[in-house]
Amino acid sequence: MIRYVLWVGIGGFLGSVARFLLCHVISKFYAYSFPLGTFLVNIIGCLVVGIIFGITEKTETLHVEMRLFLATGFCGGFTTFSTFALENIKLLHDSQYALFAIYSLSSFLIGILAVITGIFLVKTFI
Repeated sequence: MIRYVLWVGIGGFLGSVARFLLCHVISKFYAYSFPLGTFLVNIIGCLVVGIIFGITEKTETLHVEMRLFLATGFCGGFTTFSTFALENIKLLHDSQYALFAIYSLSSFLIGILAVITGIFLVKTFI
């Protein structure tokens, strides 16, 4: 059990660092109200989770440690639902209702589509 906890922890650390760096880089080039960094992180994380799930469902090539490291650890640290919720509250607080609706709905819908796409890619090409 301790080995599994370590894999999740290492993955979570790396996912959190990757999220921070990606959001930092995006904020240097994109200075608008829409939280693009968090949006992209969540969509990429959904795609990766879909790919991991698809590989796990189709083959037995991912050991439990690797699934825990990638899906639970890395993607758990990389994706940002709590940040997503806070950014939505900020948009509402700032009376940016259209951006709130666009951000919330597109994150949800495109996130679901990204998971489906990840599964489809694995089933089709692996």
